[in-house]
Amino acid sequence: MMPPTVRPRRLRTTPAMRRLVAETRVHPAELILPAFVREGISEPRAIGSMPGVLQHTLDSLRRAAADAAEAGVGGIMLFGVPAVRDAHGSAADDPEGILNLATRAVVSEAGDALVVQTDLCLDEFTDHGHCGVLDARGAVANDATLDRYRAMAVAQADAGSALLGLSGMMDGQVAAVREALDEAGHQDTAVLGYSAKYASAFYGPFREAVDSQLTGDRRSYQQDPANRREGLREAELDVAEGADIVMVKPAMSYLDVLADVAATSPVPVWAYQVSGEAAMIEAAAANGWIDRRRAIEESVVSIKRAGADAVLSYFAVELAGWIR
Repeated sequence: MMPPTVRPRRLRTTPAMRRLVAETRVHPAELILPAFVREGISEPRAIGSMPGVLQHTLDSLRRAAADAAEAGVGGIMLFGVPAVRDAHGSAADDPEGILNLATRAVVSEAGDALVVQTDLCLDEFTDHGHCGVLDARGAVANDATLDRYRAMAVAQADAGSALLGLSGMMDGQVAAVREALDEAGHQDTAVLGYSAKYASAFYGPFREAVDSQLTGDRRSYQQDPANRREGLREAELDVAEGADIVMVKPAMSYLDVLADVAATSPVPVWAYQVSGEAAMIEAAAANGWIDRRRAIEESVVSIKRAGADAVLSYFAVELAGWIR
């Protein structure tokens, strides 16, 4: 038998060679840190199911934003946890509500160094935990919810948010928010459509992070995990309605959908490495079953390889430090 003349291993021989020929790279500027701020606490609180992640006070959130900026992270996505909730999520568009206060604080602290972003959804603010207002039958009312989203959008933009993350999965939400922003003079505020957002089991730890009041599930408005084409269709609809960026969420279980969207989207495509995905890595690493750093790096590079232009990850600051 003749020895092989084609030897792909030549390009794997040393760390320097592997780095030189790598097809996919992750840069700190392509990472976005999700962060939680809770009203009414005096010290940051650990989240049991999300090791290393905190419910912040306004002061600790400022420090976290400064650390993210120092690490070169591209953005920070803010989630608010109010002290009082009601059926309509009144605290969501209150200028003195926790999310809008936090937005102003982070913009003041680090707004020139990273993109300050805000989650635009009612689930953290409602006493029933759904992403919209409910009708008389207890179902989420799509069009009535759009009115709440319009009010939230203006309040968040007024607070200084540069990019609004529309995560509620209501039909027509991008068009409604874009219209409200433009009418209020916020033409430069960007809109991120959580276009392909699936009704996933991997959101579990996030529910603890925002002290979710949800009973039941969100399958009537989030996508069925069995559907692939629908994810691309949702992204195309959001682009047509004026989304500046589209999202696939979760990331790791939906890399096929991410690749589909990335192959056709005329706007940037992001993906969210969600709480359950991060928690699995942490739990396995804590048990000594996997190499934590390598698993984090591999997981994020796989999301980038599938087509994400940027990745929301709870590991963002730590990973940025390793990259640099």
